[in-house]
Order: sequence, then C-alpha cells, then structure tokens
Amino acid sequence: MLLALALVAGLPLSARAAEPAAGPAACAAIPLAGRDAAAVATPSAADAWGGPRSGNEATLSDRVVRYSIDAALDPVKHTVAGKQQLTWRNRSAQPVCSVYLHLYLNAFEGPGSTFMTELREGNDKFRSGVDVKDGNWGYVKLQDVAQDGAPVKWSFVQPDGGPGTDRTVVRLDLPQAVAPGASTTLDIEFFDQLPRVIARTGYYGSFHLVGQWFPKIGVLELPGERGATAPRWNAHEFHAHSEFYADYGEYDVRITVPKGYTVGATGEQTGARVEKDGKVTHRFVQGDVHDFAWTADKRYAKPLVGYYTGAGSPKVTVRVLYTPEYENNAKPALDATIESLEYFSRTLGPYPYRTVTVVIPPHNADEAGGMEYPTFFTASSFDEVPPGSTTRDLLDFVTIHEFGHGYFYGILGSNEFEEPMLDEGLNEYWDQRMLRAAKRDIHLGTPLMKKLGIDLRLPVFDYERLGAMTEHPADPLGQNSWNRMSGGSYGTVYSRTATTMRDLEAAVGTPALERAFKLYYARWKFRHPSIADLREALIEGTGQRSTVERIFASQVYGVHPVDDSIASFSSSEVLPQAGYVQYKGKRVELTSKAIDKAVADKREAWKKAHPGAKDSEGPFPYRTVVLVRRAGADVPQALLVKFADGSSETARFDGTRPWQRFTWTKPGKAVSVQLDPDHKVYLDASKFDDSRTLEGNGSVARRLSGQFASALQTLFSLLVSL
Repeated sequence: MLLALALVAGLPLSARAAEPAAGPAACAAIPLAGRDAAAVATPSAADAWGGPRSGNEATLSDRVVRYSIDAALDPVKHTVAGKQQLTWRNRSAQPVCSVYLHLYLNAFEGPGSTFMTELREGNDKFRSGVDVKDGNWGYVKLQDVAQDGAPVKWSFVQPDGGPGTDRTVVRLDLPQAVAPGASTTLDIEFFDQLPRVIARTGYYGSFHLVGQWFPKIGVLELPGERGATAPRWNAHEFHAHSEFYADYGEYDVRITVPKGYTVGATGEQTGARVEKDGKVTHRFVQGDVHDFAWTADKRYAKPLVGYYTGAGSPKVTVRVLYTPEYENNAKPALDATIESLEYFSRTLGPYPYRTVTVVIPPHNADEAGGMEYPTFFTASSFDEVPPGSTTRDLLDFVTIHEFGHGYFYGILGSNEFEEPMLDEGLNEYWDQRMLRAAKRDIHLGTPLMKKLGIDLRLPVFDYERLGAMTEHPADPLGQNSWNRMSGGSYGTVYSRTATTMRDLEAAVGTPALERAFKLYYARWKFRHPSIADLREALIEGTGQRSTVERIFASQVYGVHPVDDSIASFSSSEVLPQAGYVQYKGKRVELTSKAIDKAVADKREAWKKAHPGAKDSEGPFPYRTVVLVRRAGADVPQALLVKFADGSSETARFDGTRPWQRFTWTKPGKAVSVQLDPDHKVYLDASKFDDSRTLEGNGSVARRLSGQFASALQTLFSLLVSL
C-alpha cells in the first residue's frame, strides 16, 4: 500500500535521504554543467587537460581515475554483483567535498527515469526499438560506499531538470575533502539487474552485453577546458539521445562467470584464468581509456582472430565473437576491422592499443548491435551477407562506424552529451571517406531487384545526403543530444554533419582538409576537445578562416538551410528595334516593316555565307539572362552557362542577397545553365532546381547535380508503397 501511494504521489523512492547532506565547511560547492550546455564557442586553453600529449609521457593520457572492479555474473538471474575501488585525483586548485557518479543502468529501472520519460513523451524510438515487458527492467543499486572506511552519504540529483524519480546521477558527500592535487579512494559495493537487451546493453538468453554497468565518476572540468570559466562538474542525466563522457584512467577488472562461458571485454586479458567451484575468473586490464564494457555467452563459437601491424602501432590482436548462426558474419567483420585499423591509422594517427574485440550479436539480440566502447564494440548481424549486397554493405559500414568511434569517442574523448557531432558526426564523415577512398558505393536494391537485373546503388555521400534534413533542418549541429526537436533531428547529427564536412572539404580542398584533421587529432588525442577546438584546428590546418567560420556559423552554431535555385533562364537574339534614330545629323524613323526586311536580308546573306550553321547561330548576337534565387545561407557557388558554339561562361554567386541576375551578350545562344557544376554543395535543399536547359539543345547533356540520389529516393518511396 505504501509503495502504491508513493508511486501515485510521484515521490522518489530512495534508500537514502533525498536532500544532499552538507559538506565540510571548508569546501566551496562546485556547480554542475547547465542543462542547456551545448556547442562551445570559446577555444580551450593551450594547457587544458595537461596540454597536448607528445608521446614522450609515461602514459598516453593524463590518468585521472583508476577502477579496480570484481564482477560476478549470474547468467540465470542476469545479475552482476560488483565490488569496486575507485581512485580519483582532484586536478583543481580547491578542495572537493562532493563528487558525482553516473548510474546509467537506472535509465531502465522504470517509467520514472529521464530516459523512459523522454521515450514515452516523445514517442521516440531512435535509441531503442524494444518495448520493456514485465520482468525485463534493469537497474544498478548502490549497496555501500566508504571513503577510507568511513561511510559516505549519497543522494540522487537531476542536473538537467529531469523528473525527480530519475536516478542516473548520484551525489556523494565525502567525509573527508579531497585536497588540491590529492587523490581519494572510494570502496563501492553495487548490484546490477541487467535489463532484457535495450539501448545497447542487457541480456537475451545466455547472451550478456554488459555496458554502462558500474558506478562511474563524472568529469571535473577546470577553467579553460571546454568553455569552463570556473571549476564545474560535468555529469548529465542519461537521456534517450545521449551517450557518454568520462575521464581517462586505468581499468583492472576481474569478471567471474560459470565455466563454459566465453568472455570478451575492453583491454587485454591478463594472467591465467582462475577456476574455482565451477566458475572461472577472467582479468582484463587497460590504461588510457574512459570506459569499460564486456560480454559473456556460453553459445559463442571459437573466436575468429586476426592481426594488424602498422607503423606507430603495437601489434593489434583483433578478436571476433559470434554465435554459430552468424558464422558467415565473422570474417567480413574481421576484414572490415583490419581495413579500418589501416585507414584510421594512416589518415588520423596510429592506433595506440593492443586489442580490438568485435561482437556479432546473436539472433533476437539486435538491440545490442552498433555500440562502441574503448577497444570493444558490437557490430550487426545478418542471415546472409554476400558481396555486393545491401546486407553486406550494412555489416561493413556498422563495423567501420563502431570501430571509428574508437578514435572520435575513444582517443579523442569527446563529450557526447553536449557536443555529439564531435563523435557521431565526425565519425560518420570519416567512415564515408574511407568507403569513398575504396570506391565503395551503397547497394540499395533488394534480392528480387537484383534477380531482375536492377542494380541500384548510390555514392556514399549521395546516400548520406538523403538523411541530412536539407530542406528544413531543425537544430544546429552543435546542439546537445537531448534538447532536440525529435529523434529524426538527432539523427541528423550523423548525416548532416557528414554532409557539412564533405561540403567543407569541397570548399577548402582535400589536402587542406586532411592536414587539418591530422592536426586536430595530434593536438587533442587523450584530451577532451570542444567544437571550438575543432573549429580552430580546421582554420589553422586549412589556412582558410573565412570559409571555416562561415560554415560553422551557419550550420554548427546556427541552423540555416542552403537553398539556391535557378529562377529563370533565357537566351534571345538582340535585334534592331523600331523607333527614331540619329542618322547623318537627322532624326530618322526605323519602321517595323523596314527592320523586318533588313533582318531577313541579313539572315539570308549570313546563311549563304555559312551553309552548315545551326539554328542557334546567326548574324545577330544573343543576350543570355540568368536569375538565381537564394532562400537560405550564404554559400559561394559557381554558375556555369554553356553555349551552342561550345563556349561557356562561369560566374560566382555569393552574398546574402536573395537574388542575383547575370547577363552575357555573345554570338551564340545559351543552351544550359548549372549551379554548382563541380558538385561541391550537398547541403542544398534540392538539386532539381540547380539547372535548366533551353529547348532544342538535344546535343547538350542534362547534368543534374546530385539528382540521382533524389530520383532514387522517390523510386524507393514508390516501391515501399506497392
């Protein structure tokens, strides 16, 4: 009865006091990052996060935290019993009396979490397509927290103003303040009830993907780091569209499972497995990462193993875990991972770790697919993956994409809460560049269509453009992950960022763009860059400040569609006109009849002199007029006009004026006009209105920049409706 009354009243159910206890009097409270935190505009200080990592330091990152965890899986009840020692260093210049932990699994404990509330109120299934049924919920419970043997009080907080029943962030009030530069160790006992696999974590049968499963400390940001002007805690609730952000450190994790279970995890397996009472303990250790995930299943086949050796990297062992029904997925996933290791190492910087573990989710566990953790990720799984098929393209792309997160989310520790474009968006762009370099198109046809001889495919960035919300973008690319119009708008973090970066590459040139991204990676690896830090690296690396700032202002910090079009196009002969003219000092009237006869005589004489001339050629010049309309952001574009005699004229259309008129007077008639003839602008809302032709120019190819993608989109919509 008490439980029912509390639920009806909407009261938070907590084992501890709902109000935070007062900390030591000497401690000044450190605020949390605001609920509206998003695109940072001020570049970080040069010494942020300890300054750039030269490679000569003792460790790859400036390790702030260390986790030593013992975890025991009960695969029947789908629970994890955990004991954790969390050692955290205070980088700030002031004492710290309270710290914040993420308890991500509580997103799945019931309808009162921020995650579930946002899914319900927004009817939004972007992250999760599974409805939670009775008995399938999950949670993490703090059982005991102590600092040097003294009990620690805690309370749940909602930094982003979520419901008071959300318990994904907890504040710990420490008995002993942590002095500047000092470290403290917290002994934490916790218990996980894993959910039926949802939003990339949980179980299905004997399969367990254990992600975001342990109490994880938030990030204390200092002045000059990601726009901070004073120390602040960065610890947001787990939103339906958010992912993660954490400090670099070291993980030493012992995982105990029943004998017969295969385990895969972040990092390197260390030491001999310890068997006792029918259970086996596996130890995994990894430094210079900011998260840890693992999997266990008694159905896994013998892992498929491969290796990568490349300049600047250690020998990398790639291990693919899969269940027997998806054996045909293992080799393609292994090959795509090794190819990704080569491409990302060559174009950004060497892969620094010794392992990559790839998980192919089993049947009915699709929700576990497509998720990244340091040195560990899940791909997708398909019944058939023949070369040149849509399913093979999807398997390859998901594998490349999840590996790529190891760079943009892993090595470049982006804040996925506040600036998701730095991970999801930039990673999507680099993935598509990898496919483009390999001359890989996206196959879009069905097996039936292939049998009928219809081979539909798209270049990768034409495919990406389809999801970029080019016509009516809703949110700036730099917006945070949760404050967005819809799941579809959040989805444009991927496609619209990739399309924007592709347009930037077209504007500044590929060599300059590649140089800039290598600079960004070298400067910010094992740190936590902001959007402003990316912007400055792109400016410095390309040497084209105005272009970079224009694109960031209109697309990253702002949300302006690009919508240019050919409004009108004409090319007409310039003929003598009736009226008075001055002739030998006298006013003489040229009548229409006289002009018509003179024009006819001149044309007849010209044809006799030019018997092979085309209809579009003659004794009189042509006046060509093109009117271009601009209904969106200023994007400099080229305008190409072709004439019947084979000549052409090029003009530049830029500025914020809503229209511009271009005119030429030439001997020949114009036959076509094309905006963006070099296909540089993929953000344009429609490419159908970028070109026009005049009748009678059958010899002229009708070049419709990017319209292949739009035409196919229409075709697929039709096919789906049949």
